[in-house]
Amino acid sequence: MLAQGSPMGILHLRDRPDTGQELGGLSDRLKEFRQRLAIGMAEHVALALGNLRLQEMLRTQVIRDPVTGLFNRRYMTESLEREVHRAIRNQTPLGIVMLDIDNFKPLNDRLGHEAGDRLLRALGEFLRTHTRGHDIACRYGGDEFTLILPGASLDVTRRRAEQLREEFKRLRVQYPDPALGGVTLSMGVATFPDHGSSWEVVLQEADAALYRAKRDGRDRVATSARSTQQEADLDRAT
Repeated sequence: MLAQGSPMGILHLRDRPDTGQELGGLSDRLKEFRQRLAIGMAEHVALALGNLRLQEMLRTQVIRDPVTGLFNRRYMTESLEREVHRAIRNQTPLGIVMLDIDNFKPLNDRLGHEAGDRLLRALGEFLRTHTRGHDIACRYGGDEFTLILPGASLDVTRRRAEQLREEFKRLRVQYPDPALGGVTLSMGVATFPDHGSSWEVVLQEADAALYRAKRDGRDRVATSARSTQQEADLDRAT
């Protein structure tokens, strides 16, 4: 079966005459009708499969970052809203990690955009292969990334961030000569509902913790200093 010149698959039909006669004994007109019916059915099935494939491709383009293959910022916001509702319903925590590549801009300026893109792709692949199946890894923008960890407490989220930070330092990205090695990550950690009653607040807290990690020397994990009590005090003040 073909759709717009692309192979969709094979449709196998077996004729079963209700007269008990062999296929060769059927009239030429009946055989021709059944052949046209089979061809028409195959064309309709191929078109339907082609439309499904096209819809999936368009969906992927809408929610995926083209450089890293990770989910993009649009999908991140949709996921955060969905996961916070789920956390409230199930009374479970939700971990958020903001991270970026230390000294990415000087490296990008010195070696060129191809080296920078190769490093971004390597980080994307690293996050895909070092996170759980239900975790959500997204490219936030530039060299900033977001990890959404459903069901992860503050302690679990921080330990996961530390593990990722340590393992990424050992990664060697092949870029003609020499390999890009010793690249480090800074990370900021916050969790719902410990650091906010909405995903927007928790994300801001993770981002603030990330910048504190960079300010304090990079290659480290920092945790949000905000508490739900502080947020409640701010709400009452306003």
